Amino acid sequence: MTTTYDTDVVAWAKEQARLLRAGKFDQLDVEHIADEVEDVGKSEQRELANRMAVLLAHLIKWQYQPTLRSASWEATIRVQRDLIAKRLQRTPSLGPMLTDDDWRGDIWADARLTTAKETGQPFDLYPQTIPWDMARQILQAEFFPDA
Repeated sequence: MTTTYDTDVVAWAKEQARLLRAGKFDQLDVEHIADEVEDVGKSEQRELANRMAVLLAHLIKWQYQPTLRSASWEATIRVQRDLIAKRLQRTPSLGPMLTDDDWRGDIWADARLTTAKETGQPFDLYPQTIPWDMARQILQAEFFPDA
């Protein structure tokens, strides 16, 4: 191995891919490869959480600031729903996260904090738990909360 994981991860990754394709398994940096494979899954989870938090923040703003509703907010809500649906379709193992109470609590807290910062409204104005059903409302194209 000429490049180490700690000195240049991109060069290391290219080298590891070359070794894998060449069948030189005895030369692989197995421990770091395992770490990187695990990180791919974590990255997918973070991406879903980020998209959900953005969606929820816009749903909060839609409900709590009805006079400021805009085509831009609606577009963001629709785009996030579409991207979430695509992510769940490509990675079905992420689906159970949608019903995990801890995960839902975390993304809701992120959404509330983001909304409070963006709107100047108090954090405590918004419910402590998600007020909408994930499957029947949040992820449904036709759902937009009313004030």
